[in-house]
Amino acid sequence: MSKTYKAAILGFAHMHINNVAAQFSKHPQIEWVGCADTTPLMPELSEARYTRAWNKQNALAELGVPREYECECELLEQERPDIVVICSENVYHPDIVEVCAEVGAHVCVEKPMAMSLEDGLRMVRACEAGGTSMLINWPIAWSPAAREMKRLIDAEIIGKVLQVKYRAGHTGPLGPGAAHAGAAKSEDALTGPERASSWWHQKETGGGALIDFCCYGAMLSRWFIGEQAEAATAIKGNLNSPWGEADDNGFMLVRFPGAVGLFEGSWSTLHHGVPTGPIVFGSSGTLVMENVGGKPTIRLERGAGQTEVFEPEALPPGHGDVASEFVHHLDTGAPLADLLAPGLNIEALAILDAGIRSAESGCLEMVGSRVWM
Repeated sequence: MSKTYKAAILGFAHMHINNVAAQFSKHPQIEWVGCADTTPLMPELSEARYTRAWNKQNALAELGVPREYECECELLEQERPDIVVICSENVYHPDIVEVCAEVGAHVCVEKPMAMSLEDGLRMVRACEAGGTSMLINWPIAWSPAAREMKRLIDAEIIGKVLQVKYRAGHTGPLGPGAAHAGAAKSEDALTGPERASSWWHQKETGGGALIDFCCYGAMLSRWFIGEQAEAATAIKGNLNSPWGEADDNGFMLVRFPGAVGLFEGSWSTLHHGVPTGPIVFGSSGTLVMENVGGKPTIRLERGAGQTEVFEPEALPPGHGDVASEFVHHLDTGAPLADLLAPGLNIEALAILDAGIRSAESGCLEMVGSRVWM
């Protein structure tokens, strides 16, 4: 007989909770027991779609979460959940993981793992001490096209990987026309001050476009290249959000022993203009992830008009969404997929950490630390 897992939500700051929680709600072995939100740095001025207040109400009204608690300690003490889904502000990830590990709760943490390598290491050590599992959820982990690109790279179809380029952009998490998986497209227009009151535009809570989007580049480059980076340089700026303090554009250039990575993240993009997924340049070809007729595909370019298109296969049963992957891991003890496991995430976080430090210092920063290395 299949085990039933008691699940709880801690944190509604990140609107990805709408999609992540929906996946857990659909799983037959998941029973929601409650939720609690973190305390924002400042009160939010709106309850429009995708704000934390709306996210919480959506979970309570639409996703079957039965009750709300005042704080995480009360929730954990009263309900003793088996799984805790964390979609808080980035800054609170290590604190929440530590208290969950103390009561033996496994955790699903929304990307990025943390806002610094130090915080990520705290999380890993807490789970090791508590004997609990931690899954880091990346939306791109559920993209068949991303996994097909990795398969082609590993098959050396483009030879040696020399460069990984990644660009992501929209008008901001709460920007005009914001649309996120798990809920209908927003028709709510927020003013500048209303957006500024959300954690997304606050540096102290881990907001900003660089950490929000360049984390994908850090993870994908580490995954595709297959070696750890050495150094990173980055710049960030608030180009079009004068009411906020965090950056709305960020750029990273990363040096690997035998390759480079170039990442761009923007919250001021009305139209992409270029493929928004990863582009991987190799010694004998280039792979481009793109949408053709609404279908994700991988295009192989070899020059002189030599083009080949690969349509990715669906993900295997039991591994097609975050809830299925986590329950399968807990049921069987099978390792988590690379993108979701703490090991690769710490290495990707080390790259992001170097980029964040570089954007502040204006200098080239080395990847890693004496503690970690």
